[in-house]
Amino acid sequence: MKAAAEIKKSLIVSIWFMFLTFPLMVIRVNTIEKIVEWRWRNMFFIGIGSFLFSFVWRWLLERNQKRAEAQKGARSWGRLLLEEPKFYKPGLAAVAIFALIFPFIFSSYQTNIMTTALMYVMLGLGLNIVVGLAGLLDLGYVAFYAVGAYSYALINYHFGLGFWAVLPVGALLAAFFGILLGFPVLRLRGDYLAIVTLGFGEIIRLILENWNEFSFGPSGIAHIPRPGLLGMNLTLNESIIYLYYLMILFCLLTIFVINRLQNSRIGRAWIALREDEVACQAMGIDKTKTKLTAFALGATWAGVVGVIFAAKTTFVNPASFTFLESAMILSIVVLGGMGSIVGVFIAALILILSPEYLRAFSNYRMLLFGAVMVLMMVFRPQGLVPNVRRTYKL
Repeated sequence: MKAAAEIKKSLIVSIWFMFLTFPLMVIRVNTIEKIVEWRWRNMFFIGIGSFLFSFVWRWLLERNQKRAEAQKGARSWGRLLLEEPKFYKPGLAAVAIFALIFPFIFSSYQTNIMTTALMYVMLGLGLNIVVGLAGLLDLGYVAFYAVGAYSYALINYHFGLGFWAVLPVGALLAAFFGILLGFPVLRLRGDYLAIVTLGFGEIIRLILENWNEFSFGPSGIAHIPRPGLLGMNLTLNESIIYLYYLMILFCLLTIFVINRLQNSRIGRAWIALREDEVACQAMGIDKTKTKLTAFALGATWAGVVGVIFAAKTTFVNPASFTFLESAMILSIVVLGGMGSIVGVFIAALILILSPEYLRAFSNYRMLLFGAVMVLMMVFRPQGLVPNVRRTYKL
């Protein structure tokens, strides 16, 4: 009876789909010969396809629900890999060896792509503080990334300061802008907060695009020097390898700091704020300080990556800091799992590396991206590696 009910629902879906796509997929007007072509074959294929898709979709949903009920209380394979030392220690050792020898077994092009992926790992972990831990939906995160990149470009252009001198300045400026954004949105949450942060991101981009005297407008700033190594002159290939190892160090530092923050007093305050803002205040947690700290620390990592981005590409312009970048970083956090460091790391590698290695499907990139996100939201809404809530026993 249940199967018959599912078939009936799928049949209704296919009829609706055929009805909705009828004008587009069946009728074609030939204006040269002045005739109307009726492509009934298309309707047949749409009907069969939508019926099968709907039926399989329902079957997968039911199976997923049964599996979740059966595994209730039991550890998943992902959790087992992350919690058992006999599994994660050899895995970490293998990843470390692979990361160290990567530039010597792959080309400069591959190393450059991996450096970009590591930059997005840092960006994802930075946004994870704001969205994943504190629960503040920030759609303008790219603005802090732009602040860091333009800090290095402008300071180097006007004062001739190098990468290492500007790196802390870029981070501090981004943190300052994070606090600047945090103050007006203290009373906002949810969709309203998302809209304001989105506006903030667009304001920064428009300022960079239109204030020619300050940022050189759409032409951008070129000839930004790469990071130096003890005053030595590095070739392009050596610079790529050097930047790759720098990114590994920065990623390790980011993971260490964020892991320590998660387990600290302020980290627990962020999680409390995310779970229930009113209860959090009732427990005596300073909401203003907690929110501003989250915005400032999240923005700091974006500022650092912005400086690295400017040094890597040796050129910045406003086109590199559109809303699409914010959406991509947010997708990394959502796909990986809110608050999960390992999940964000894996998601950043998947989302940044897969378009590079699947260029054959470049025309369908956004379609595939959307489909993956929808599938994930339906079958694994907690993300690839969900964060496990820490429990305390008395």
